[in-house]
Amino acid sequence: MVEKIDAKLTFAIGGASSGKSSFAEGIATGMERPRIYIATAQAYDAEMEAKIEAHMASRGPDWITVEAPFDVAGALADVPADHVVVIDCLTLWLSNLLLTGADLAGASATLRQAMTVCRAPIVAVSNEVGQGIVPETALGRQFRAAQGLLNQQVAAQADRVAYVVAGLPLWLKAGP
Repeated sequence: MVEKIDAKLTFAIGGASSGKSSFAEGIATGMERPRIYIATAQAYDAEMEAKIEAHMASRGPDWITVEAPFDVAGALADVPADHVVVIDCLTLWLSNLLLTGADLAGASATLRQAMTVCRAPIVAVSNEVGQGIVPETALGRQFRAAQGLLNQQVAAQADRVAYVVAGLPLWLKAGP
């Protein structure tokens, strides 16, 4: 689905396998600009490697893929103003940082500042973690709290926010 949306920052949030990545890619395609895909996933096993390869194949050759599992802010700094960028996804980026013991609040602030400074339109993708059960482990609860806060902060900063369910967007903020 190609969405005709022109905003500085669009935030697509939803559950796992909700269609939010395809939705975000459709928005970027609809802008009719050169497209950059900032990928945060890391392939730690064959299943994830296959998933990453399938995502790349579905996007096609017209996308420039930048792998940035830890430094999305740095990757944004290199995006030309005449391009559009999809960040997929903030959830994996945050979990990557959490597992290294990084300062999540500081990294989140740096990312949000980079989103502000980037001159190209951005479509950011993230998982909604507030509708699940309370995680059993302290690490899980720490992640859930950090992800929930990051999602709130990015949503507040975004021009448009869509909650994607079953591939369909429910516009929460300034829809088309």
